[in-house]
Amino acid sequence: MSKKNSKLDLDNEYYKAYEREKFNLRRFLHNPNEGTYLGRTTVSWAKIGIFYAVFYGILAALVAICMWVFFQTLDPRIPKWTLNKSIIGTNPGLGFRPMPPSDNVESTLIWYQGTDYNNYKYWTESLNEFLAVYKIPGLTPGRGQNIFNCDYNQPPPKGQVCDVDIKNWAPCNQENNYSYHRSSPCVFLKLNKIYGWVPEYYNDSQALPDGMPDQLKKFIKSEETTAKERMNTIWISCEGENPADEENLGPIRYIPTQGFPGYFYPYQNSEGYLSPLVAIHFERPTQGILINIECKAWAKNIIHDRKDRIGSVHFELLID
Repeated sequence: MSKKNSKLDLDNEYYKAYEREKFNLRRFLHNPNEGTYLGRTTVSWAKIGIFYAVFYGILAALVAICMWVFFQTLDPRIPKWTLNKSIIGTNPGLGFRPMPPSDNVESTLIWYQGTDYNNYKYWTESLNEFLAVYKIPGLTPGRGQNIFNCDYNQPPPKGQVCDVDIKNWAPCNQENNYSYHRSSPCVFLKLNKIYGWVPEYYNDSQALPDGMPDQLKKFIKSEETTAKERMNTIWISCEGENPADEENLGPIRYIPTQGFPGYFYPYQNSEGYLSPLVAIHFERPTQGILINIECKAWAKNIIHDRKDRIGSVHFELLID
């Protein structure tokens, strides 16, 4: 037999084998003689489909029941872990506004030129944005009809929240550019929220801590004499961190008072709640010099640690 004929016979064998495989594949996919698809009858596939539908349906129902039972143990307004059992703990931090731009997230420097609107407008616009929720109740979900005009002798009823009226905090208001154009800026302080935390007040002028600034001690004694009902307050103090900073800081005014009223506490995540604020007006800071400032919140159960910034906040002020 010639080589040519041998090659033809070999090609024919490959072709026949290919045709047999193709035919077998077709018969596997659909065999009309036996009425099967992929080797199984329609009835068999229907049984498999029903089995898996029932199986996954039961599995989904069990998962849904477990999730329902789990959510019954949760309250959308009450954290499962609070105070010492929570990550936050029991020592509230102190925050300040306005913050430096987000592209310099680690900075705590407030730096601007008081004579240049385009230079200081970032700071005033940041305060406008931060204080918007305090001016317009509708910006805070649930805040509106439940606002209560609280006082030391009139704490908020259950389901209501205290109002924070900042309209008359001149010069620390929008109409006065928060006094940034006068090179005597306002900085706002707020205490971080901790659910269920109850402050232990320094409400006795005879039992004030040694580390408390003399200015604050005098203020507390004055309040005790003239308005004893206001003694249940978380007091605030702001000072220069070093003697040179203290000298350059100048006089400070606290608006509306030198602390956070006690009737805002404990925080219970009530609908529409807003944290109380204190505006710090630096009336005559020295210009052209970097001033390091430390503000502290004062209560018996607030611990201060300058290194970890516990119970206090640090920022710098530089006015050109």
